[in-house]
Amino acid sequence: MREIITKIKEITGNIATLHATGIGLGELALIQSPGKSTLGQVIRVSGDLVALQVFGGTKGLSTDDKVGFLGHPMQVKYGPSMLGRIFNGSGVPIDGGPDPVEEEIEIGGPSFNPANRIIPKSMIRTNIPMIDVFNSLVVSQKLPIFSIPGEPYNPLLARVGMQAEADIIILGGMGLKFDDFTFFKRVFEESGVMNRVIMFMHLASDPVVECLLVPDMALAVAERFAESGKRVLVLLTDMTNFADSLKEISISMEQIPSNRGYPGDLYSQLASRYEKAVDMEGLGDITILAVTTMPGDDVTHPVPDNTGYITEGQFYLHHGAIDPFGSLSRLKQNVVSKTTREDHNDIMNTMIRLYSDCRESRNKIAMGFKLSKWDETLLAYGGDCERELMDLNVNIPIEEALDKCWDILGRHFDPVQTGLKENLTKKYWSDKAKIQKAA
Repeated sequence: MREIITKIKEITGNIATLHATGIGLGELALIQSPGKSTLGQVIRVSGDLVALQVFGGTKGLSTDDKVGFLGHPMQVKYGPSMLGRIFNGSGVPIDGGPDPVEEEIEIGGPSFNPANRIIPKSMIRTNIPMIDVFNSLVVSQKLPIFSIPGEPYNPLLARVGMQAEADIIILGGMGLKFDDFTFFKRVFEESGVMNRVIMFMHLASDPVVECLLVPDMALAVAERFAESGKRVLVLLTDMTNFADSLKEISISMEQIPSNRGYPGDLYSQLASRYEKAVDMEGLGDITILAVTTMPGDDVTHPVPDNTGYITEGQFYLHHGAIDPFGSLSRLKQNVVSKTTREDHNDIMNTMIRLYSDCRESRNKIAMGFKLSKWDETLLAYGGDCERELMDLNVNIPIEEALDKCWDILGRHFDPVQTGLKENLTKKYWSDKAKIQKAA
């Protein structure tokens, strides 16, 4: 330890304030009280006044406790022995296993050098048609799942983790209920993918300050694996809990609040995490899929609003399904019909256009208008789309999903009614569908 301080000036919530010199922002401190030692991290330096964020909470601490500064920021273990393991918000194992024996690495460092990044051009298969066909997930993409409490966003996240093409899955849970924690653990174990999963879990009952460390630890470990040539998928849930923890800490530090009480640097705090998504030239890559719950289903709330400026689209989970109109993958044009089948782009656009027409026909019913034969065709088509493609329980490869699109179109329309190119309809229009429609 570099220095021993014998006097804590003030304790407010989980923040301890004291006088010290030569201390750096982010530096770790060890608070020694009778019978126990507690870690803290420097979160503000103003002259010789230092504010410590205390991990584990300040309960049991007093102003007579000694504080020693360690001379380095927060670190996390990194290595193959972490695979299949579960850690808490401080990086301590909570699965009953031993501490990892590998080296410690610093968390919260700068993003990868932009000069060594390459343009994303590979698709990550998930076997979820609403993602693979309509909003393809691209390697090194950063995408949020916008939703509201009560929607199945964690089951969706777990399913992507189970089925996505990735070497390493890193799950960062923030403010989770114990039921959600055990759900992720059970699903990954039963699906047989736990041997390539690393979990950093912060429960709602854990100290709020540890919530802030979860994404940094998950992404620091992800970067090291990516540098070793691994394809890494980072799953984060819930970034709104992360932002709420930032708000609580900033209020404790008496910072001037911004919109709805959130700190003024909320955008920078979120961006510094999301920008870790990268495809490294000649090495591996990091893809980030993060849940952002929207209080009151308000997309203009500060957390989703700031997130939308940083990320490359969003999956909008609404009424138990991925909304085809609210969702967007801005990088899908890099892979659709380029690394996927030639008909992908045309069939995707056609399916969504006709489903939009179906929505208009449903509005006619709500307003009491008489339906035409075309409206009835669109309604039947829309129902088949929802059951066979949009339902999140559907689990098929993208090639089979594209064939399913052609099959559904063939049941309800003639090729000329779809507006699809003649060379595609000749090649992919289902003969079975032609017979079904004629019947």
